[in-house]
Amino acid sequence: MAPATKPRIKIPESARAGEIIEVRTLVTHVMETGNRKDRDGKPIPRDIVNTFVAKYADQEVFRADLGPGISANPFIAFSLKVPGPGTFEFAWTDDEGTTLIETQPLNVV
Repeated sequence: MAPATKPRIKIPESARAGEIIEVRTLVTHVMETGNRKDRDGKPIPRDIVNTFVAKYADQEVFRADLGPGISANPFIAFSLKVPGPGTFEFAWTDDEGTTLIETQPLNVV
């Protein structure tokens, strides 16, 4: 995976334990389906982000298995009930086996 930019992650600046928050992520990736051909008529190999995993405080809180119908630069959003202090870890894995990992702490007040 060769993203042009760092993934965009949006979480609240702070949250209280027990509060439900929305987490938004966007990663830059072409998401080539493998159905298209190049100018010479040769198939362009499939290369998609096939797995997204979000962990909070080392516990998996969200997982998505993606297919070739997902658009380029996949945007993923989910809700989470904040259990307490912790750090998010987001991982995107593509067909080439490349994994991009980003972390972001959540300020729990």
